[in-house]
Amino acid sequence: MSDFIGDWHALLVLVLAGFLPNEIWRMLGLWLGGGVDEGSELLIWVRAVATAILAGVIAQILVLPPGALASVPGILRYGAVAVGLVAFVAAKRSILVGVVCGELVMLAGQLWWR
Repeated sequence: MSDFIGDWHALLVLVLAGFLPNEIWRMLGLWLGGGVDEGSELLIWVRAVATAILAGVIAQILVLPPGALASVPGILRYGAVAVGLVAFVAAKRSILVGVVCGELVMLAGQLWWR
């Protein structure tokens, strides 16, 4: 069993330094946000800011890809995003369908490009 778990000290540090601090804030947010009206101006603004940040991160990854993604041709990256977006809209805004279709295009393109 110790081979499966590995060094238990590392797991303990991971739980204490990684999991618990994040979980505390998530539970506090859940408790404090329980009574917030979903249609309130503040929540609409927060949702808009979160969407804008996500769009910015995606754009940065497309234009200046990090790591192994840098070896993927630009036309394939942009094509995979376009196909994922079309699949997302066609599947009645299903994020899972959009991501899976985009990834399949990326994988198929990498196999074909070789």
